Amino acid sequence: MSETAAEDAALDGIVREYRDIGITLAVLAVLPAFVVEAGMTYQARLLVLFLTFASLTIALNVVFGHTNQLFLFVGALTGIGAYTTALLADSLGVSAWLLVPVSGLVAGSIGLLVSYVSARRGMTVIVIAILTLALQLAFGEIFVGARDITGGSTGIPFRELEVEFLATALGETGQIALYYVLLAFVGALLVGYRLMMNSKYGFAFKAIRQDEIAAESVGIDVVKYKSIAGFAAAAVIGLVGPLYAQSEGYILPSMFAFQSIDVLVLVMLVLGGMRTLIGPVVGAGVIIYVNEILQDAGQWRTAILGGLLIALFLYFREGIVPKVRELRNGELGVSAPGSVLDRLR
Repeated sequence: MSETAAEDAALDGIVREYRDIGITLAVLAVLPAFVVEAGMTYQARLLVLFLTFASLTIALNVVFGHTNQLFLFVGALTGIGAYTTALLADSLGVSAWLLVPVSGLVAGSIGLLVSYVSARRGMTVIVIAILTLALQLAFGEIFVGARDITGGSTGIPFRELEVEFLATALGETGQIALYYVLLAFVGALLVGYRLMMNSKYGFAFKAIRQDEIAAESVGIDVVKYKSIAGFAAAAVIGLVGPLYAQSEGYILPSMFAFQSIDVLVLVMLVLGGMRTLIGPVVGAGVIIYVNEILQDAGQWRTAILGGLLIALFLYFREGIVPKVRELRNGELGVSAPGSVLDRLR
């Protein structure tokens, strides 16, 4: 094969490898034009919320879907990221954009510590869930109790991450500009996810998920790779925190409560499809949409949402993306990869 032919083949391989990411980003890029009516900031806020939760779900997919570490303190890590950026920007008097990476490092360090301790102790997925849930509740109490620092239950205003220059360039509102910032962030996450899963880290995660003892027997450092997954996921969650606060305009402890984030993110991941590239994005979109159309149901909203989720899970037991893949490939009746129940055993 000539050198030119080899380069063309390599380029074709790259295009095929990242085609699904490109299509997803292209669809999301034009979505505001079809969803947001002129001057409707509420619809723009829903789109921002959708990408915020999609980012959190991608992070949970890495740590839970691939290494069996069920982090139930996603809300706490998001809050830590938001408070870190806001408080440091206020005390140091510098641009909040410069401090967003610090939020990722702080949250990532906590995730690293949790993963390291749980891996060294050989904790099961259930024990990790209980440990992180306890941390979620503890950080929630700190957010409310340290009112001199965090503003307590009344919170603190936060508008330090506005992107006026982008809004002006696009001729759109600040929320739409923030949507495209988040879209770039989601795009980076999807590319990073694909690169990670195709690297030695992805192969190590797969071996650990299937059998930790067997993975150790062939020389895979389980503690090291679980710690890396914990750090990566928590760092991403910490980075999302300030962007989430920016979209809401306020930092309130209730924004980061277990029922406000963790339950939704876990449902989004399972519904969209664990260990899939696009599943977290699809799951986030479905839940945000269904939750929104049920707003008019009043006090029946929670009951109807629960019923819909049961129906969805009955049909999409392994997630929407794997189900669609089965339908497309004509593989109905063929057993799919292990379900979420397998992860909890």
